Amino acid sequence: MDLLRRIIGEGLERAGWPAPVWHETTPQDPGKGQAKQALREGAELVFACGGDGTVMAVVSALVGTDAALAVLPAGTGNLLAANLGLGTDPATGVQVALDGGRRRIDVGVAADRCFVVMAGMGFDAQMLAGTSETAKRRIGWLAYVGGAVKHLRDRPMRARIRLDGRPPMPRRPRTVIVGNVGRLQGGVRLLSKANPGDGKLDVAVLSPNNLRHWASLAWAVMRRRERVPLMETFTAERVEIVSNRTQPRQLDGDLIEPGKSLKVHVRARALLLCVPLPDGDPDLAYDADAAARAAENIREAAS
Repeated sequence: MDLLRRIIGEGLERAGWPAPVWHETTPQDPGKGQAKQALREGAELVFACGGDGTVMAVVSALVGTDAALAVLPAGTGNLLAANLGLGTDPATGVQVALDGGRRRIDVGVAADRCFVVMAGMGFDAQMLAGTSETAKRRIGWLAYVGGAVKHLRDRPMRARIRLDGRPPMPRRPRTVIVGNVGRLQGGVRLLSKANPGDGKLDVAVLSPNNLRHWASLAWAVMRRRERVPLMETFTAERVEIVSNRTQPRQLDGDLIEPGKSLKVHVRARALLLCVPLPDGDPDLAYDADAAARAAENIREAAS
């Protein structure tokens, strides 16, 4: 934590920015209360230093405001950072914030909780539940493979899926994933057309019934095939999944209470996010090499 503070403080000082105010998370409040406090103090930029759970909590406070969120990857996983191409380097996240790239993205809402990556019901949540925190710290995203293997042979659910109030679609899926972005752990792109700024959520219904089906589906996803067997995809602003029995559920990689239904909707362009400046625009040219050098300077100065 001391190194992280030095990285952020030194980076802001070199750019002529004011010193940051720190609000530490707690087991009881992983970031929402602290982010709200920062807003009350007039913050225009909030750094979320942690994993997916911390980011999700901070998003819940910033959604609908003009304060920008800067994601600094830490903890045992950060899918939003992975989808932004930030890797696991906090110094790069600091440099991205300093470069000034900003984008408004959509936010998914389930009950009173927000998500920016993916929500899911079924196998994906089972996989998370079956993966230990110790394994994630030791070997990273590969730990999820062990959690997945435990549930490959589980029986599918009977579900009815309703999109934007249209007639329900009966299915027998292993899992239903509602995504705002497309990449999973390890860089695997599940939802190839997901766009976090299009005002829509992308829905994947996965229905493998045996190990051969799982292998075929996984191979097609890893090969980035346009059509993936045993997987249907849709887009919608409102999604309702109702199962015949209680299922594990997750939001942005955090398990929530199991239930028989999952109802989500999108809040279009509700979050201002710090992002790398896009290539190809002479006014917003993002030089990845220059950013990497700047991030290295921040690290050296802080060490």
